[in-house]
Amino acid sequence: MAHRQLKSRVLELLRSSDLPAALDAICHMVPRQVVNPLFGLLYHGEPLIRWRAVTAMGVVVSALAESDIEAARIIMRRFMWNLNDESGGIGWGSPEAMGEIMARHGGLACEYGCILVSYANPEGNFLEHPGLQLGLLWGLGRLGRVRPEIACHAVAHIRPFLQSSDPDLRGMAVWALTPFKDELSSSLLGPLLLDERHLTIYIDNELTDCVIGELASAPASSAG
Repeated sequence: MAHRQLKSRVLELLRSSDLPAALDAICHMVPRQVVNPLFGLLYHGEPLIRWRAVTAMGVVVSALAESDIEAARIIMRRFMWNLNDESGGIGWGSPEAMGEIMARHGGLACEYGCILVSYANPEGNFLEHPGLQLGLLWGLGRLGRVRPEIACHAVAHIRPFLQSSDPDLRGMAVWALTPFKDELSSSLLGPLLLDERHLTIYIDNELTDCVIGELASAPASSAG
């Protein structure tokens, strides 16, 4: 199948009302061929398509890692390159995809989890662009709900976002911290309990409207 045909087919699948079946169909495609269309769809104009491309990337790359770990590493390094200033691009979708992949594959999480954390560290590979920061917070929150022993190293770097003037960053930081409500984080969340600003978060394969105050009051065991 030509690249353009493959991209059209993948897009058609991601628009399906039956996402599990669509993901299964994508997984039966040749991984090295389907990855490139998925990279392109991380930039799609429709938010739900972009997010479903993140999910599909996680499914494809985690499966690929089981049979060819080096091929999966190459894709992870491609995400890292996309987030490098020298790449000439912005890297939309890269932190989210990295978080999704590592949530699904423990081996890749052990290898690249510290890299994802470093993007939140002002003394590390800190991402300056607010849009990338938003995606990073989601990626860390996604990873933290599955592999808290890795994402916990980002907690100190997530806390400052709780005081952001941008409600999206503020709310996503609250969501990212949900698995790690230690005493300090809980005290910082206190002032946000009455925050009535809304934001949209991709949860369980759906775009969900959330209220910051409700996120702040959610129990630490919440899997949302």
